[in-house]
Amino acid sequence: MGKAPLNFYFRMDGIRRKPTIPKTESIQAPVIQQSQPIPYFQKKEELYIPKEETISEEKIEKKFQKWRWIRKSLWILFLIVTISIVSLLFFFLWKTYATTKKMNVSEKQTTLSQDVKTILAPIIPSANKHFLRGESEGRVNILLLGAAGENKPGGNLTDTVMVMSIDTKNQKVALLSLPRDFYVPIGETNTFTKLNSLYKIGIAQNKGVDLTKQAVEKITGLTINYYMAVNFDAFSKIIDNINGINITVERDIYDATYPGPNYSYELFALKKGTYLLGGDVALKYVRERHDDPEGDFGRAKRQQQVIQAVKSRMFSMQTLFNVFAISKVLDTLGNNIKTDMSFDDIEQFISLSKHVDTQNITNVVVDAWKADSLLKVSHVMVGDVRAFILVPRIGNYSEIQDLAINIFDQAEMKRRQESIQQEDASIEIINQSGNSPLANKIKKLLNEKFGMKKVTIVNSEKSQQTISETIIIANSNTSKIFTLDELIKKLPARIALKKTDEGTPENIETPTSESASDIIIKLGSDLVDIYKYEEDTMQDLQSADDNQLTL
Repeated sequence: MGKAPLNFYFRMDGIRRKPTIPKTESIQAPVIQQSQPIPYFQKKEELYIPKEETISEEKIEKKFQKWRWIRKSLWILFLIVTISIVSLLFFFLWKTYATTKKMNVSEKQTTLSQDVKTILAPIIPSANKHFLRGESEGRVNILLLGAAGENKPGGNLTDTVMVMSIDTKNQKVALLSLPRDFYVPIGETNTFTKLNSLYKIGIAQNKGVDLTKQAVEKITGLTINYYMAVNFDAFSKIIDNINGINITVERDIYDATYPGPNYSYELFALKKGTYLLGGDVALKYVRERHDDPEGDFGRAKRQQQVIQAVKSRMFSMQTLFNVFAISKVLDTLGNNIKTDMSFDDIEQFISLSKHVDTQNITNVVVDAWKADSLLKVSHVMVGDVRAFILVPRIGNYSEIQDLAINIFDQAEMKRRQESIQQEDASIEIINQSGNSPLANKIKKLLNEKFGMKKVTIVNSEKSQQTISETIIIANSNTSKIFTLDELIKKLPARIALKKTDEGTPENIETPTSESASDIIIKLGSDLVDIYKYEEDTMQDLQSADDNQLTL
């Protein structure tokens, strides 16, 4: 059926209701609805995760947080340690520098900027290396002096006189001890005194250590580059600061006359064995000599033993990492030591100590204990009193100088002595000195000291003729070159040579035809003063020490 026309519907319902518009397929206008507000946080999608996987992730997270905390703690610890080390380093440098300025008697006034620059020098390397005096020559010599100190028995008399030598090329160290009773001139004068008195005289004359330094240089033939004077308070306190030293006592010690306070005596006894000695006992150990069969020379050996023990203790880990001990040691040094070393010098010495062999120090004591010793006991008269002294056995310092210069290679000296023994030269002595005892003194010297056994004294008409200079005449056929060299240097004497027209040397005088000796020595008056001191015994010296308060 077809659809009715539109007006039909209007006619049928026009009276009863309004016409309605039937639904059609026409396009309707869009309806605008009020938009809903968008939430600030988007709702997350929910995801299902198994329980096992959740537990695993929690463990990983906890582990990560743990390592993160450990790393953070390690960094904090590292910063604390670094700051502590840097602080200690600066403290140590400042303390060392302040101590050095206090010890150094010749230190000039400096500005704050110069002080800071000097303190930072070990941290900030300089393009110019600081060299010690003597280092370029391969050897640094330091004079070490030990005295009781002001207001103490003995005052500034030096019990200890040593030369420490450092071989900077071969990294070796040697100690040479000189006895306190060594009879030496005072400076450039003709007045003599014992070696231990020079420091006291120098202080009284405002010359400090100069007189002692000059004497030691003359005796040893060495150039003294530095000095260090220590009083016994420093010695005792330093040992206490490092908690004592390990010492092996080689014999029982019993000394009832050890110097006590106020010029009194006290007992010092120590049994044979190994001990950890404190400062007071160690001081008595190095000063005691009345009960030592070697007297002053035995004491010098004990002093060297204690110096090595202190060195070993100072450079031990127990001391190096003890800030309080190092601080106390530096305070003690500053209050009780005088030196001419600068801060730069001490820094270089510390650097040098890392390379030298301090475990095998060569120790030598110049003594008068045996017939072949370099010194002998003698005396001078002070009013009506005999004052015992020590003088060179051969009348000059040449043997001591040989020892001091060759202290790192004494084998060469032994080889030369063996060559003299092998030459076995025959020697005649003609005394033309004007002093009759001189011939016997020289003969005894050649026999006992030089080991020359074929020595005779010849009396001739020439003995009545005095000559001023001692000469040696060598047989034209002799080849005893080591014996000749020894006599020329150590008597001393000169060989009588002249040059021929051809320029070759020959003797000014020749031995008499009846003489078959290899060498003739004509003694001159120049040896009279050199060998004027009569030889006494060690018992004489020790008895004199026992009868007076010996410091």
